[in-house]
Amino acid sequence: MSSLASVIPHLEDEFARQRLVFWHDPDGSYADELSDIDIADVTVLSVANDEYALKYRILQEEPDAHFLIYRRGDVPVGIGNWLLDLELAYGVFTADRTALLRHDLGLTSDGIDTVLDAHEAFFRSSKRAEALRVLLHADDSADLVQAKMCAVLLGQTEHSMLELARTLLGENASGSSQKYESLDEYDLLDFHWAGVARIYGYKATQPSVDDFVLWMFRQAINGFKSDPPGALRNIQLDFDSLRNDRRSSAALMVLASRAAKDLDYSLKIEDVDLPALAGNYLFEEVEQKIVSTLARQVADRTISAREVGDTIRGRQSSIWVDDYRDLYTAIGSASELLSILATATFDVASLDAGLLKYQREWFRIDQLYRHFQRAARTTDYDGVVETLRKEVENYYVNKFLFPLGVAWQHQVDATTAWRSNVLRPQPSFYRDRVEPLVRKGTKKAVVIISDALRYEVADELGTRIRQEDRFDATVDAVLGVLPSYTQLGMAALLPHKALAHSTKGDPVLVDGQRSDGTANRNKILESVDGFAIQAEEVLAMGNRELKQLYTEHHVFYVYHNGIDAAGDKAATEQSVFEATETTLDTLVKLVKKLASANATNIFVTADHGFLYQDSPLADAGYLSTKPQGDDLVTVNRRYVLGRGLKDEPAFKLFEPEQVGLDSDLQVQVPKSIHRLRLPGAGSRYVHGGASLQEIVVPVLAINKKRESDTRQVNVEAQPETDKITTGQLVIKLYQTEPVSEKVQPRALRAGLYVGETLISNQIELTFDQTSDDARDRYQSARMLLSQDADAFNNRAVEFRLEEQIPNTSQWRAYQRVPYTLRRSFTTDFDF
Repeated sequence: MSSLASVIPHLEDEFARQRLVFWHDPDGSYADELSDIDIADVTVLSVANDEYALKYRILQEEPDAHFLIYRRGDVPVGIGNWLLDLELAYGVFTADRTALLRHDLGLTSDGIDTVLDAHEAFFRSSKRAEALRVLLHADDSADLVQAKMCAVLLGQTEHSMLELARTLLGENASGSSQKYESLDEYDLLDFHWAGVARIYGYKATQPSVDDFVLWMFRQAINGFKSDPPGALRNIQLDFDSLRNDRRSSAALMVLASRAAKDLDYSLKIEDVDLPALAGNYLFEEVEQKIVSTLARQVADRTISAREVGDTIRGRQSSIWVDDYRDLYTAIGSASELLSILATATFDVASLDAGLLKYQREWFRIDQLYRHFQRAARTTDYDGVVETLRKEVENYYVNKFLFPLGVAWQHQVDATTAWRSNVLRPQPSFYRDRVEPLVRKGTKKAVVIISDALRYEVADELGTRIRQEDRFDATVDAVLGVLPSYTQLGMAALLPHKALAHSTKGDPVLVDGQRSDGTANRNKILESVDGFAIQAEEVLAMGNRELKQLYTEHHVFYVYHNGIDAAGDKAATEQSVFEATETTLDTLVKLVKKLASANATNIFVTADHGFLYQDSPLADAGYLSTKPQGDDLVTVNRRYVLGRGLKDEPAFKLFEPEQVGLDSDLQVQVPKSIHRLRLPGAGSRYVHGGASLQEIVVPVLAINKKRESDTRQVNVEAQPETDKITTGQLVIKLYQTEPVSEKVQPRALRAGLYVGETLISNQIELTFDQTSDDARDRYQSARMLLSQDADAFNNRAVEFRLEEQIPNTSQWRAYQRVPYTLRRSFTTDFDF
C-alpha cells in the first residue's frame, strides 16, 4: 500500500493545467483510498467497463467539469481502449515513486530513473531532495545528477570535481570524515572515485582521501609529468587552485606537512641549491631550506643584497610565507645592512657635513638594524638567524656605531657653541614652524611630540603617512638640545624666550615657569591660545568631542610616549624596537583622527633620539673616568649637570650659554657613544649625549589634501603572438612604474576565457616592485589549458586580467587580450 498523501500534490498540479486527468494504477495500490481524495471541484470516476458512459459524461453532459478518471489493472491495447484518444490528448498520470520523484525534480533526460532507483535512501529525506532540486536543470545527465547529489551531501552548492575535492580535502585536514562517509552511506562513493579517476587520473584498488593526498603531492613533486603528456593537466590546474585559494590554502598546508613527512621530502632537498628551489612552493621544508640557506649565505657574505631581495620577493606567492615573513624581513635587512657596512667609511668633514650625511644616508643603517632586530626577535625560528644576529651585531657596533661616534666626536670637540648652519636649533621650533601659521589667527597647528622618536623612525612614519590617501608628509630635522633628554627637549618645543635648568636641574623652566607635566605645559600654551593633551585622551575621544576641542584653540600640543617608556626601563629596554613598531601604528591612527577633526597642519616631532644596541656593552663601551666637580647635580649614563665641573678628556664640557641655557649649570657629555657606568641595569638604550642618533631630531610636516592622491600601479600585458598553439601560454606582464608612497601595489587575477567559461588555471599576481630598473618590473603568467579548452579549438579566446572590487568578493575586468586557440591536436582526455 502506498501513501496517497504524497500523490495528492501531483494531482493538484495536473488539475492546475487541465480539467481531465487519467490515472493508471495497474496494481490497484490506491483503489481503497480513492474516497479520501478531496480536491476542490474535482470528481473522481473509476473505470468499471463503462468507458463509453464515462466518455459521454465528461464530453457531453459536463464538458466544463474537472474529472479524475482512475483505472486499475491492465489497460486494453490500441482501439480496445475507448479512452485512448483522450489519454493521448491529456496524458496519463502514474503514481510510480520514481516517476513522481523525477517529476518533482523536473528531470527529463534518459537514464535518470536508474539513478533515482539506485539511491532511494538519499531521497527519503525531503530536505536532501529539496537541496538537490534547486541545483538541477531539466536536461541534467545521470552523471550530473549524481555529482550534484555529492555536492548536497558535502553541504555545498558547487558540484565540480574541484569543489568536491576542496571540501573532502579540507575535512580530511581537520581530522574528520563525516562528509566522506556520507558518500558511502548513500552509495555515491564509487561514483565519486570513478569521477576522480576520469578527471584527475587517480586510480587505486582501494581509493581513499589519504591515498589521494599522497598521490597528488607525488605528482606535484614530479611536476605533473605524464604519459601521454597532458593526462594530469586537470589535477595540475586544480592543485594550483587548491593551494592558492584562501578557502583551501590552510587545509593544503596541513596536508602538505603530512605528505612531506610520509614522503621524506626533507631528504630529497637536502643537497638542492638555492636557485633550484626558487620556484618550489610545495612544502614548508622548502621554505625552511631557503631561509636557512639565505641566512647562512648572508652571514658568510656569499650572496649579494640584490640576489637576496629577488629571492625574498619570489617567495611572496608561497602559502608558507606568512609564517616566515619575519625571518625574510630579518634576512633582507641584514643583507642590506652588511652590504652597506662592507664598504662604508665615516669621514666627517665638519659638524654641518655630519648632520647632513646622517640625515640623508647614515640614518638608514640604524633603520635596517631596527628592522632586523625586531623581526629576528619576533620570529618563532630565531635559531635560524642566530649566526646572522652575531654578525649583524658585530658589524653594527664595531663598524658603524664606534667609527661614526669617533669621527663625529672630532667635530663636537671642535665646536664652541651648540649650533649649526644647516639645521635650525630645536628651541626655535615654535618660532620657525608654528608661529608663522597661527600669527594672523586664521590658521591652526597641531604638534604631536612622541618621546624618543628618532630620525630614522620618523622617516618610516613619513612613508606610512604618504601611503594614506590625501596625506602628504615631508621629513626635516632640527639640532636637538644638549643634554638630549626628555625634560629639556620637551621644554625646547614650547613657545618661549628663555630656557633654563632649575637649581636642581629639573624641572626645566620656560620663561621662569615649570614645564614638566601636562598641566604646566597648558599654562605655558595659554599665552598662544594653545592646549596640551595626552595622545591616549585624543584617541579615546569621539569625533564630535575632538572637533569641538580643536575649534576652541589655535595651537594643539599632543604628547605621546611609547618608545621612551619602554627603553628607559631596565625590564623593557630590549623591547624598544617592538615599542617603536607600536608607536608607528599609533601615530598613524593619531594623525588620521586629528585630520578627521579638521586639522590640516600637523607636525610630528620628538624631544630627543636615542642610541641602542642589542648586545650588552663591552667594558670598552663604558668610561673608566668618573665625572668630577664642585656640585654634581645630575649624573646620567649620557650626561652630567653640575657646577664647577672638571674638564676631563673623556667628556665634552659645555658652559650653559654655549648650549643656549639661561642657568648656571654646566653640561658634560661622554665622548662618542660611551656610557657612564652606573648602578642598575639599562645601558643598551640611552640618550642625553651628543651622538647623531640622539641629536638629529625629526620634524615631520603633514598636510591633509582635499582630493585623492593615491592610485594603484599600472600593469600592461605584452603578448608576443595572437595564437595559442600548445597546451600552455606564457604572457609577459609589465609593471609600468615603480611602486611608491602614492603609487600603490596592484593585485590581479589572470585566466583564459571563452565568454565566461574559464578554460585554464587561474593565478593571482601582485605587482609591488619598487625598482627603477624596468627589467625588474616584469612578471610572467603561465596559463595551462584545461580539458574544457579542447571544445573551443579554432575559436577566439581571451586572456583576462581581473581585479577585485573593493569591499566585495566580486571581480571586474582590468585588461583583456584576444587570442585564437589553434592547436594542431587536442589532448585526449578520458571523460
